[in-house]
Amino acid sequence: MNPSPSFLTLLSPPPSHPPFASPSSKNHEPVVLSRSATMPLPAHPVSGNAVAEEAEFWAQPDGEGYRPCLDFTIQYRKASAKISKEKQKFLVAVVLGGLNQQKIQIVDEVVIARILEAALVVPVLAVDQIWKDESEFSEIFDVDHFKRTLQADVRVVSSLPSTHLGSKPTINTQMPDNVSPLWIRTKFLKELNKGGVLILAGMYSKLSKNLPLDLQKLRCKVAFHALRFVSPIQELGDKFARRLWIKGPYIALHLRLEKDVWVRSGCLTGLGPKHDDIIRKIRESQPQLLTDRLNMTSTQRRLAGRCPLNALQVARLIKALGAPRTAQVYRARGEPFGGAQALQGLVEEFPNVVTKEMLAREGELSPYINRSSAMAALDYIVSLSSDVFLPSHGGNMGSAMQGHRAYVGHRKFVKPNHRGMVGFLEDTSISEAKFSSIMKKMHRRHQGQPENRTNKRSSSDVTTYPVPECMCRHGIRSLLRS
Repeated sequence: MNPSPSFLTLLSPPPSHPPFASPSSKNHEPVVLSRSATMPLPAHPVSGNAVAEEAEFWAQPDGEGYRPCLDFTIQYRKASAKISKEKQKFLVAVVLGGLNQQKIQIVDEVVIARILEAALVVPVLAVDQIWKDESEFSEIFDVDHFKRTLQADVRVVSSLPSTHLGSKPTINTQMPDNVSPLWIRTKFLKELNKGGVLILAGMYSKLSKNLPLDLQKLRCKVAFHALRFVSPIQELGDKFARRLWIKGPYIALHLRLEKDVWVRSGCLTGLGPKHDDIIRKIRESQPQLLTDRLNMTSTQRRLAGRCPLNALQVARLIKALGAPRTAQVYRARGEPFGGAQALQGLVEEFPNVVTKEMLAREGELSPYINRSSAMAALDYIVSLSSDVFLPSHGGNMGSAMQGHRAYVGHRKFVKPNHRGMVGFLEDTSISEAKFSSIMKKMHRRHQGQPENRTNKRSSSDVTTYPVPECMCRHGIRSLLRS
């Protein structure tokens, strides 16, 4: 594995090209895409004094020369002249769920606005039944930056103009999966042209993952450039990351150990019969919560690799991959079901486990109490700057982190092979040395190396796998051309 390029030079255009920009209507300063991506702190160079196993663990994957390339076609840019000035048709997006689920929907709502050639009203963040966060878009994301970054793609407005407040909007809260741009136009364009306002709600992962190249690039532009956190959140997250970074490299873990995860997955907690019985009773009283395959037992799910890794299993995996016992471990937290007992296996093996609450100084987190989206944003910022990131289960945070870490230089991202690991985790006769050897071999190609999305399932998202639509292997073509 080779060290990743400096974070300061990664997104800079080649010397033969000036930075590409679009004029800002607000302050006439250019919006330079090559400088607008949300960037992590640089990965630590591997110490020459590190033993070979530790050096291998902290080493960054080879990015194989891939760098961001958002060069839109001439046809797209010509169409932008009209679309970016649209004042008759407006899309109102209502997005649901937690932070990372909301981000996925916002990305697609921008693309839908582009498809319909409509202006986009700043998205509405609905109050989720689970998270109960009443934050508005402007309290989480930088609205001015969002507007400026996308001004060449769609017109973004803060609210409906007075001319449209009395309009009878078209409202849609249901959409089939995998819809195409043609389906979007056929379904909504006539009514939108007539009434002027379209309201879309709950459009999570409904838009096809396989769109024309320009629209794929637009997805990346929204996800990695336009959706910047507001300064107070970004600056606090950066402070937390630096407090870890200054002491040396660190691992970030996204442990999915919350009660609702165990209920929805249909898996056993690993905490014993008492805790498993609590989950079973909730699942039986609310069967609609079970999102995994209904015809599988918990044992079948585990053997199929469909269950989250618990804290002990995560500890065994990162130890097997070479993480030293003294490693700093940042836990991106939701509250684990089972409390301290649920984390015991991790803390005993890696005593330097910290959370944002432990990194915060007095009063720093006070503005964000009971604001789950802001708390999730802080976890996201600290996790992005980690030298190694590992999610214990799939999900929106893991997918978002995988894509973002790829986009900023293929930072190390360990994707656990749940199905392959099961038998070895349960084999008590295997030695630690043998287990380590097996885990390293099993995960050699699952550590954040470039992965071509077009070689994946058709349901793979370009914001998780930005190669090849949003990242190119080249040395002279311009980067991040708007």
